[in-house]
Amino acid sequence: MIQTPSVELDLASDVAQLTARLIDVESVSGNEAGIADAVERALRPLQHLEVVRDGDCVLARTRLGRAERVILAGHLDTVPLPTTAGSRGTVPSTWEGDVLFGRGATDMKGGVAVQLALAAALTAPSRDITFIFYDHEEVEASLSGLGRVAVSHPEWLEADFAVLLEPTDGTVEGGCNGTARFDVRVTGKASHSARAWMGENAIHGAAEILVRLRDHEPATVHVDGLDYRESLNAVKISGGTAGNVIPDSTVIEVNYRFAPDKTPEQAEQYVRALLEGFSVERTDAAAGARPGLHHPAAAAFVAAVGAEPKPKYGWTDVARFSALGIPAVNFGPGDALLAHTDDEHVQADAVRACLRALTTWLS
Repeated sequence: MIQTPSVELDLASDVAQLTARLIDVESVSGNEAGIADAVERALRPLQHLEVVRDGDCVLARTRLGRAERVILAGHLDTVPLPTTAGSRGTVPSTWEGDVLFGRGATDMKGGVAVQLALAAALTAPSRDITFIFYDHEEVEASLSGLGRVAVSHPEWLEADFAVLLEPTDGTVEGGCNGTARFDVRVTGKASHSARAWMGENAIHGAAEILVRLRDHEPATVHVDGLDYRESLNAVKISGGTAGNVIPDSTVIEVNYRFAPDKTPEQAEQYVRALLEGFSVERTDAAAGARPGLHHPAAAAFVAAVGAEPKPKYGWTDVARFSALGIPAVNFGPGDALLAHTDDEHVQADAVRACLRALTTWLS
């Protein structure tokens, strides 16, 4: 793990340059302390904000008594750095013209830079604002800093509307698909591979699982005016103990991205029905979120942005806000298709445009 040196952030600098500065602070999940320290140091001197630290999560808010409160949230962590030689989606950041390359450029240090710029600039916003910078988003849901804050500081998650600054290419993406992971297990019988007829090959036995998944036709589900496309895939397979042993166990990990009309329990029933005859264990699940665009605050935000809303196919923490009864949307700079890639990058003007849109709405 990289030891992150102390870093100072200039919140008055160009927001694209601030994004680069954030990228230069390596913050792979589990190593967010350095960037959380930098964010806290930058926010503490701002007299118009109340600031609280919870682990590697930093919270800040105005207390102006406005009629409406909105949350602007973003995660500080990234997925691991690329291992391919020559990859530009790494740390430190690099520029190619007006394109910024680096790990987290898209997901989601551009969005975090926008949050920080707004926190410094909007001393008297038209709505009260709660800023949430949280840890452990890119790993299992049980480690989420946002989930932790919901327990330790529930009053900080009270709001009329929330914007999660995940990459959406500058458009509003409503709700999100849910996600669930399953271990599908096949049990065989071990034997020496020279006498294979004495055993039962569990890897061969898993072929039917793969065939069913390959032939599965994912549904597109219409929810509250938006079309959510589902997906169901094998994402990992393990089995075997040695090169001369018939394997007695194989496990296929399956990921189901399900539309927000389903609960995790309904998603599990669906997978079990498809893979009937095999041992299926659900190992992780997170509910999706309905778009919620009918809510007045959400409708006003969509109107301010001026772009046709789209569905969010990947799971994001808008689902956590939805579970708390807070309508939420995704809106941030960068193309989500570039997230986690070896050449992850964002256009400088995309970050600036996101800042302008939110500034207009909140001023």
